[in-house]
Amino acid sequence: MQQVFCLSEKAWSGSSVKFAWQKTLGNFLAVSGDDRVVKIFDRHGQKINEINLPGKCVGMDWNKDGDILAIITDKSSAIFLWDANTNKTGQVDTSIRDAMSFLLWSRVGTLLAVGTTKGNLFIYNRQTSRKVSVLGKHTKRITCGCWSTENLLALGGEDKMITISNQEGDTIRQTSVSSDPSDLQFSVMKTDGRVSTKESTVSVVVGKKALFLFDLNDPDNPIDVTFQQIYGSIVTYRWYGDGYIMIGFSRGCFVVISTHRSEIGHEIFQAHNHKNNLSSIAISQALNKAASCGDNCIKIHELSDLQEIYAIIHLDDESKGVDQISWTDDGQLLAASTRRGSLHVFLTKLPILGDTCSTRIACLTSLLEVTVANHVERELPVRVSVEVEPSFVAIGVYHLAVGMNNRAWFYALGENNVKKLKDMEYLGTVASMHLNSDYAAALFEGKVQLHMIGVIHYFYIEDWQYVNEYRHPVSVRKIFPDPNGTRLAFIDDKSDGFVYCPINDKLYEIPNFSPTIKGILWENWPMDKGVFVAFDDDKVYTYVFHNNTIQGSKIILAGGTEVPFSHKPLLLYNGELTCQTQSGKTNNIHLSTHHFLGNLKDFGPNELAQMLTQSLMLKRFSEAWEVCRILNSQSGWNELAKASLHHMEVDFAIRVYRTIGNAGMVMSLEQIKGIEDHNLLAGHLAMFTNDFNLAQDLYLASSCPVAALEMRKDLQHWDSALQMAKRLAPDQIPFISKEYAMQLEFLGDYVNALAHYEKGITGNNEHQEHDEVCLAGVARMAIRMGDIHRGVNQAMKHPSRLLKKDCGDILETMKQFSEAAQLFENGQYYDKAASVYIRCKNWAKVGELLTHVSSPKIHLQYAKAKEADGSYKEAVVAYEHAKQWDSVIRLYLDHLNNPEKAVNIVKETQSLDGAKMVARFFLELGDYGSAIQFLVMSKCNNEAFTLAQQHNKMEIYADIISSESTTNEDYQSIALYFEGEKKHFQAGKFFLLCGQYGRALKHFMKSPGTEDNLAIEMAIETVGRAKDEALTNQLIDYLMGESDGMPKDARYLFRLYMALKQYREAARTAVIIAREEQRSGNYRNAHDVLFGMYSELKAQKIKIPSEMATNLMILHSYILVKTHVKRGDHMKGARMLIRVANNISKFPSHIVPILTSAVIECHRAGLKNSAFSFAAMLMRPEYRNKIDLKYKKKIEAMVRRPDTTEAEEPTTACPYCAFQLPECELLCPSCKNNLPYCIATGRHMVQDDWTVCPHCDFPALYSEFKNILQTENVCPMCSERINIVQLKKINDCTEYLKPEDGDQ
Repeated sequence: MQQVFCLSEKAWSGSSVKFAWQKTLGNFLAVSGDDRVVKIFDRHGQKINEINLPGKCVGMDWNKDGDILAIITDKSSAIFLWDANTNKTGQVDTSIRDAMSFLLWSRVGTLLAVGTTKGNLFIYNRQTSRKVSVLGKHTKRITCGCWSTENLLALGGEDKMITISNQEGDTIRQTSVSSDPSDLQFSVMKTDGRVSTKESTVSVVVGKKALFLFDLNDPDNPIDVTFQQIYGSIVTYRWYGDGYIMIGFSRGCFVVISTHRSEIGHEIFQAHNHKNNLSSIAISQALNKAASCGDNCIKIHELSDLQEIYAIIHLDDESKGVDQISWTDDGQLLAASTRRGSLHVFLTKLPILGDTCSTRIACLTSLLEVTVANHVERELPVRVSVEVEPSFVAIGVYHLAVGMNNRAWFYALGENNVKKLKDMEYLGTVASMHLNSDYAAALFEGKVQLHMIGVIHYFYIEDWQYVNEYRHPVSVRKIFPDPNGTRLAFIDDKSDGFVYCPINDKLYEIPNFSPTIKGILWENWPMDKGVFVAFDDDKVYTYVFHNNTIQGSKIILAGGTEVPFSHKPLLLYNGELTCQTQSGKTNNIHLSTHHFLGNLKDFGPNELAQMLTQSLMLKRFSEAWEVCRILNSQSGWNELAKASLHHMEVDFAIRVYRTIGNAGMVMSLEQIKGIEDHNLLAGHLAMFTNDFNLAQDLYLASSCPVAALEMRKDLQHWDSALQMAKRLAPDQIPFISKEYAMQLEFLGDYVNALAHYEKGITGNNEHQEHDEVCLAGVARMAIRMGDIHRGVNQAMKHPSRLLKKDCGDILETMKQFSEAAQLFENGQYYDKAASVYIRCKNWAKVGELLTHVSSPKIHLQYAKAKEADGSYKEAVVAYEHAKQWDSVIRLYLDHLNNPEKAVNIVKETQSLDGAKMVARFFLELGDYGSAIQFLVMSKCNNEAFTLAQQHNKMEIYADIISSESTTNEDYQSIALYFEGEKKHFQAGKFFLLCGQYGRALKHFMKSPGTEDNLAIEMAIETVGRAKDEALTNQLIDYLMGESDGMPKDARYLFRLYMALKQYREAARTAVIIAREEQRSGNYRNAHDVLFGMYSELKAQKIKIPSEMATNLMILHSYILVKTHVKRGDHMKGARMLIRVANNISKFPSHIVPILTSAVIECHRAGLKNSAFSFAAMLMRPEYRNKIDLKYKKKIEAMVRRPDTTEAEEPTTACPYCAFQLPECELLCPSCKNNLPYCIATGRHMVQDDWTVCPHCDFPALYSEFKNILQTENVCPMCSERINIVQLKKINDCTEYLKPEDGDQ
């Protein structure tokens, strides 16, 4: 609590002083001690005047307006009056010779009451100068009194009487009390339902112990309130609020009681504020605070919550203690007198004066001090001492102005100092003032005076260039421009708020605008344009001006924030409200609408969702993005996306939709983001948010109104589209009518659908397809409306088959079968037509349509009808179409005598019932073989077996049953039968089928030999299935001839090993077989045997024997010769023949032909040296005579005249080590690896030209294999067909270069 000044005069020293604040204004303070002088001070402690008195001042009081101070002394009968306006003193003679003892001005009028020591009363009317003397009002000294608001005067005296008088001095009530009265007051007691607010209760302290309440309306029932003795004596009391009394006691306590009759006697509140004594209490209704003093301190409480102590003032130098305290009427100043004769004045409420310019704040921090600060820019505050207590403050870029009444003082604000410029006088009392960098604008008496700061210039506003002018229907009370001057908020005389935009001359009403609003502040943070707050005493309301939304510009209320008591908002910056308090300091309040500016990680999902809503209301999209990122919920992102569309932030919306993966919206927004027409763009965005009515209005107001029509068409709002088409695109009416009619037809509104189908017909050949749809609709609707003739005719003429089906379906549901069938038949829906004709029993028409009918059901119905009529041929055809084969077989056997046809049908259809019928038929004929066949087919195996046994037809039965899925018991029965008949092969076959491998092998080995040796093959299969070592050894002995001395062909041994999966033995056998084939000259057979074995070993991951791999390579080289020579590639053929000739011993049957071919091909390929070598070999005696005669002379000449020139073989890289070696060489001299060879050329493989056969997986050079497949579409190795598309080049051939896996 700030002390304003302290008064301490020598004349007052050691005794208490009397003092009185000027009423209403509180500008003056009258103080009197024991020195017979009353001194007048202003509110800053400056002495204004001294009034010398003839005696000691015993009473002084200010009139209700504070213009006149009345003083009385103990030595004079005159009343001294000091005029605060003229600073002059006058006297009023009372003509009463008694000493004065009491003085009090009326609370509502100009009456002054004075009491004397002898109980006389003097009433003076200052307005009329009338004097009324009332002698004997009391019999002793008048000590106390009070005026009521009805100008009734209550007096108390030492005669222990209380009198109530009117303003004429006439006594209207009186009562006696038990002891000396003091501190007399008028007030209103608390009641349940107060009817009158007249002050009808007189309260008085009686004998310092009790409080006496006297109700003028109930004089016979006064109330005497007593208190606990521990409180001490009553010092003083004050009424406040709704009939409450605060009473101070001498021992330091104060107590609050209620005057409600049911509550009197109960203490509502009690506090022991002071340790030793309490000397005074004071209440300020303006501040809503109460103060008590005692000892050497003052304590101030909130009246709204007495528990709360607002402030404590300690006067440590005042050893005698505080005596009296008193507030000014406005509560700004609190004066406290002490028992040693000093007076202290404290500032308890500072006028809340302040102004802002951008982020700079100027506010009154003391009665004669203004502080300039800029917290946003972090500038140090500057304190400016001013000459007067200002009533307004204005701050500009470089200046400060303060003023009161019609004067203003201007100060220049430097970086380190403040310089006073000069003061200005205006032609009226200044209501408010604003500054910019150069000019000051003062508002007084409804006019604005504009002048340069320091010099006044008078302007005629009419001569200036107006930007624009707006006239409001009622008077404008206050205006609040935004920092850029592009918007203006104002409050009118109806207490309504508006925002005016001079740019487009638009006015927007502020919603939910409280009539108590006192001012508006715009947001100064540059990124938050459009945000402003409106404030009253208790709350700040945050509003946002949404300038650019789909719906247009509008203002929304974002929320409210409670404001502490006596806080005046000065500046709004980024959601932080800077307020000025009564103490002159500033306090920052964070608006509840800006919680999202805190640390978001400290909040949960519910709080984050609320913050997202707040940030979107304030158009803070960056902060909203961050909230969504932390919240990470689909609903949050969707809300952000929707808000960005609402505010037409297209680029930001694209970013959001791209984040949440909505590709459709991203593409749609990308297409429209370049549109400059505001209404057209807003229309698209409104459509995206499903606000189609708004979208339509915006489209119609845009440069492309037809977009509204397109939207309604896309939405299938055909009714609206039709209405718009009449105005925007009449040529679209037929097409919209058609779509509308289709929708109405779907909804079942056939009447209106027919009308719109008819409207849709254009009659224009260019729209023939459209017209056909409309005519089809007319046909359907006519039928549904009951105009069947018109509808059927229209459908018959229409080219659409589907229409005929639709109309037929409608007619069928209407049970108009004849017309329906005609339409189905005309539309070539023969199944439907036949079905409907059947319902009409029109078999003739059904028969005509049968050739076109595919439905088995219809054929079946027709067949049954014809069979019933005895028309078996027609019936059997119909049954066949119906696929009722049992009926077909039955008719062929029973009525048409055509068993061959029946047999064929049974064989084709495998019908069990049909097979039984045929079997029965053949049995009757004595054809037992056929009967057995059809019994087996009908799953009657037992009957078939018995029949076969009886008629010696078991072989037929065995042949039939071996091709069927039969049980082991059936096979065993057959096997036992053949065993009894000594038919070993058949017995072995059926023992094998029933799994009795030992008996099967025994019979197969007993079976006589045939050309194809089928019994041996079956024996091998038996051993392979049995996997029994004893049986295996038994068969091997048989094949080796050890049992009968006749060795069998080695091929059978090979097949046995393969069947037993003994691949190593099979491989050795295969090499032997291949060698025999080579000796016999069957090179292809040898190649196939080795290839098959090679593939099997590879599949089983068994290492290929080197002899097998080498033999396969040589044989494959031999086979490639024919391919190359045929394609005319003599070089490749020669190279393969050289490889074969170098291994000529493996081809003993064709040594001379092979060498001859080698000579010829080498000669053709220019390999003269190789040709000479092989020619010389042919000249050996054992070969010479075997040379073909047509080549013999040429070869002899070649030997006689040798030509040994020969180009070196080209080299390619080894696939293992990249060493360069001849392309047909298959052993790398560097890494010693056997190289994989190409199955297309015979050359070794290279890594960058690698492929494999898709069937056998053998490698080939990709480019060469591709060339060969142009003419030969089979693999040279496996002879499987290959499509060139199947061939794939392999970039990484590492897996083909690994060593062979498996066992050695």
